Formats: sequence, C-alpha cells, structure tokens
Amino acid sequence: MKALVLENQGEPFVLKDVPDPKAGPAEAVAKVLACGAGLTIQHYKIGRSHIETPRIIGHEITAEIVEIGPGVSNVKVGDAVTAYYYLNCGYCPNCMANLEPHCENLKGNVGKDCDGGYAEFIKLPAHNFMVLPEGLDYKNHPAEVGVICDAIATPLKVNKRTRTAPGETVAVFGGGGGLGLHQLMLSAWAGARVIAVDTVSEKFDACLEAGASECVDAGDGNVVEALMNLTDGKGVDVAIDYVSATVTLEQAFNALAVRGRMVTLGGSGQRFEADAMAMLVKELDVLGSRYVTKFEVHQALELVARGEVWPLVSEIRGMKEAETIHALVEQGGVTGRAAILIG
Repeated sequence: MKALVLENQGEPFVLKDVPDPKAGPAEAVAKVLACGAGLTIQHYKIGRSHIETPRIIGHEITAEIVEIGPGVSNVKVGDAVTAYYYLNCGYCPNCMANLEPHCENLKGNVGKDCDGGYAEFIKLPAHNFMVLPEGLDYKNHPAEVGVICDAIATPLKVNKRTRTAPGETVAVFGGGGGLGLHQLMLSAWAGARVIAVDTVSEKFDACLEAGASECVDAGDGNVVEALMNLTDGKGVDVAIDYVSATVTLEQAFNALAVRGRMVTLGGSGQRFEADAMAMLVKELDVLGSRYVTKFEVHQALELVARGEVWPLVSEIRGMKEAETIHALVEQGGVTGRAAILIG
C-alpha cells in the first residue's frame, strides 16, 4: 500500500510502498478515504511532541472496513467508519463507565503509538473503529466526515462541560483557530451569544461566519475591558480557552460573570493566577476538558448527520501535497481544518 511515512521527526514525509496490514484477533483493517491534518499531528511531525519513528501518523479518518480478525463483532466488512483516538482497553472501570479518556490501561494514541491514517489501509483494535450513522455522505465528503471526531466532538463536549444555555454569553479565546471556529459554531448552535477573541484580526470574517456576533482583538491588550463593555459590565457566562497561555487564562478568568464557567483545553498547560476570593464571592467554576468519549463522538456524528452543523474544511489535498498542507497548518494559514485525500 501507499503510505506517508514519517521516517524522522522534523523531516519531510516519504511517500512509499509499505506492506498491507493484516487483521489479527480482535483487530480490523479499513481502507482510508481521507485523514484530517491538524495541529496535533503537526506537533508530531516537527518534533514538538515526541513519537517513535518511523511512524504513519494521522487519526481523523473516514474509512471502510475491508477485513476483520477472529472475535470481532462490532464492525463488519463494508462498514463506513471513523476512528477513536485513544487506544483504550475497553474493560477497566473508567472504560465501562464511558470515560475512555481516563482508561486505566491506556496504550497511547492512534497515529502516535500505532500506525495511523496517512496510508491506504489502517489496522486498529476493532473497538477503536466507530461505525458512521446513516445520513452522512462520507463518499462525497470524506474530508469533512473524517474531522468530525475532533472538530465537532470536542466543542460539543465543551458545551456540556460548561453547561452552556440559550441566551448566555460565551467568549472563545483562540476563536480563529481550527477548533476555535468550530467552538463558535457549536456555541451558537447551543443558542448562546458568542464572542470571538483572537490576536489575528484577519480571521474575524471567518469567526463571524462561523457564529460569532462580535470579535475582540486580543492584540490590543484590553481583552477583559472589551468583554466587560460588550456585556454591560457583567462579564461573560462562559469563557473557553483554546490557547491556554498564562495571559489568556487570566483574561478568561477575570472576564467571568457571577456563576461564570471557564474551561481550559489548549495544549500550552501554563500556570496562571486566579483570585480565590473572586472565585468564592462570584461562585465561579474553573474547569479542564480533554479529548472526548466514544459516546461524544457518536453524538457529534449524529449531529452532523441530522444536518444541524457541518465541519469547515478549507484545505483538501492529495497525498503528494502533504508537505504543503502541513506547512499551511504550521503557518496558521488554514481556515477551519485541513485534510488529505488518501489514495
């Protein structure tokens, strides 16, 4: 099969022939139609996040099952599927409670700790494949369907974590980014008034199209004041930080209204200061949110299948243009998400 192999981090992909995978017990093989090209795997490619190489990266897939191994019952040949990112065990107490991100026997991630979707075929534990619902036109839109498992599922989970309600005001920090734009979309879908906060004002048109009613230029340095002015001094009900740098975390916290909720899920993981008295007096919630559960992926897939939202994929290229796609991702030149058509 053809595969984009990352021989060493920091180097270009090598498009070459590698052996076709074969399904063993409890495994399945799928033919990949498309795979998302997001910032997570760009971190792997250039070395910001360590992976063992050589490796075939990629995890946001649209695929069709072509082979199943002994003991497999959750998928069959011909099923249209996507993949679940975590290599969870499926039987520990957390997995049994539908809390797969907290699996006690986690073996890593698809495309990081096993070969992923930048190849014509992918082999995974069968329970990592998730069957697509009826109504998703995956054959005509494989790129868009492939990214649902993150681009739609993650913001949908954040809505639940923050208990976003119709009529509330939500500020999205990093609103112009790939996940940020989809958060604007999903917060607006939930009936909220949405404010995008970003340092790149050139992204504001896309933010408004995605669902924001106003945009705040974080480059001006007066983000909290701007959010207070837009809410008549009350603050925002929900602040969602996809940047999670010290400055954005503190801005998000300080802009909260009474009983406001703040959630961090950016990759920076920086420390920040928060006023404990303000937290007490205003009854504030400070939350974290990591990747989604399988049930939340199913919810996102169904949401798109019903036509209520649609992922924004602005860059779709073939395997020979993988370097171009990843350069755009690195430069912040992608509006929404990017994907590679496989084959």
